[in-house]
Amino acid sequence: MPRTDDVSPLGAEEHVSAPPDDVRTLKHVIEQETDALRADVGDSTPARASPAALSAGDTGAAVPRDAGAAELGRGQERDTRGRPDAVDPDTRGRRDAAGAADDDPWACLTAALPAVPLATALLAPVWDDGRGGEGAALVDFVITAGNRVRSAEWLEPLGLLVGQRLLTVRPGAASAGLIEALARVIRTGRPLHGWALDYTERREGRLRRVQLLCDAAACGDRILATWRPALTEADLLTSDAQKLVSMGWGNWDLLSGATSWSDGLHRIFRTAPGRTWSLTELCDALLPEDVPRFAQCVRALLAGADTPWTRIRFVVGDEVRTLDVLGRPLAGTDGRPWAIHLVARDLTPQMRSLRRLEETRKETEVLRQQAAAERKVASQLREALLPTHSAQLAEAGIAVAAAYLPSEREAAVGGDWYKCRLLPDGRVLLAIGDASGHGLDAVARMAQQRHALAGLAQTGADPGAMATWLNQLMCGDPTALTATAVVGCVEHHVLRWACAGHPPPVLRRGGGASLLPGDHAGPLLGLIPGYAYETATVPLAPGDLLLLYTDGLIERRDEDIEDSLDGLVRSLAGEGPLSPEETIDDLISSHAASGLEDDACLLALRID
Repeated sequence: MPRTDDVSPLGAEEHVSAPPDDVRTLKHVIEQETDALRADVGDSTPARASPAALSAGDTGAAVPRDAGAAELGRGQERDTRGRPDAVDPDTRGRRDAAGAADDDPWACLTAALPAVPLATALLAPVWDDGRGGEGAALVDFVITAGNRVRSAEWLEPLGLLVGQRLLTVRPGAASAGLIEALARVIRTGRPLHGWALDYTERREGRLRRVQLLCDAAACGDRILATWRPALTEADLLTSDAQKLVSMGWGNWDLLSGATSWSDGLHRIFRTAPGRTWSLTELCDALLPEDVPRFAQCVRALLAGADTPWTRIRFVVGDEVRTLDVLGRPLAGTDGRPWAIHLVARDLTPQMRSLRRLEETRKETEVLRQQAAAERKVASQLREALLPTHSAQLAEAGIAVAAAYLPSEREAAVGGDWYKCRLLPDGRVLLAIGDASGHGLDAVARMAQQRHALAGLAQTGADPGAMATWLNQLMCGDPTALTATAVVGCVEHHVLRWACAGHPPPVLRRGGGASLLPGDHAGPLLGLIPGYAYETATVPLAPGDLLLLYTDGLIERRDEDIEDSLDGLVRSLAGEGPLSPEETIDDLISSHAASGLEDDACLLALRID
């Protein structure tokens, strides 16, 4: 049959028009295609005769039923071989049943029950007064007839239980509300249609349960009832499978307009069972950007072509759901698609996870960039604040070298600092410290402490006084936290130094090394307001090397701090007469090669 529209099957040689990009046009295309199909198929489909024609009938060839009966009444009964007076056994059986029906009005109904494909029973009510008089209560039913169809595998057919009471053979009927529901049918005459019955019974020491749907209607003073499984085992398995893989499917009959959906498709579109959407209603739920893709899929199906998986988004409630849709046309007798079958796979949870992953990736990238910028700023600040040598110190006969070691290679940010400079009065200021924390905040505190010490050194005060004043400044600043420091001055080969909770310097002299006595050491800076720090004096000789360091060089989780200090002293003693630069390089190789648990700063000074 020729097509009446302008849509060509995919793969045809002629040009295929572009799919519509708006919902209104797409719905018009679907309605136009459907109307054209129904018109074409309707013209070629024979119609049923009118009621008047059916009443008139074709009297030319029909044999009146009364004539046949009269002929049989004259004793002209014959079997198929032409023997007179021989009665067909089937005919005799039918006549016997007809005769019985004249005597028993229920016989015909009872004889027809085996033809019913559902578990069926004819039930007679049992009243508490035995007669069903006014005010009597219905307490049970007697099974007067039934067929041999099982409503569940473990339930006996009611046709084998004729004559017994319903509560005897179905003891769970009362608790499930079945007796009461059937009693309402007797009282009101209104039938039951698909009444849900959750039937539970204890058998052989275990509980059995089945969900059934019951249909029942009053038949005289009795009830004809049927039971069927609410869902078959195959239905349950199919529903579970659809839920596990987030899939569903639907069928759209273009001729009749009937639509059927699987449980999975109802779950995807959040519709109640039995509430399906037509193709045009699906169009209304499309995300505007995806209308052309769905239009291409529908036009291909209407043209009789299968469609591959196509990703399409629908607005369901307040959520956008992403589906992969696969389509297949179902051809009719003329080869044209009379129905459309769609399979949908819900990707919404995966897409939601991908969006969260992308958001996390972007947040991580922002944090990485911020950290990189922070490292760059901190590194530049440190380079400006921690010079590695001074020409003035070399002219004064002192060689100096310094190094900063971050615990993480890319995180050159911390509060470790040192100060080594020639003061206007001829003394050499020698100091090292560790401000609490990491990051730019620690760098800022480190800079404040370092610059404060430089200003205090201009007063000519001894190291103990400078440490005391620095402690007062930090105690008065709530944002300063705490810090450790060693503050010293070298003048005329004499070291005068004060200690605020910091590891003592190491002195290398000749072939040996030792820690400077720290009996005068005080608490952390910023901890005890008004604390007065003491100054200790150590004579120095040409060739002596002083090593100042922060605790990151010696702290190990699996080693006692005293053992770490002993190891540092031994390392320094075994190095021989090395320059400050060589000394620091060797210490880095021996102590920091295995990784540091905290940032470390080293300052080596040699008296020439």
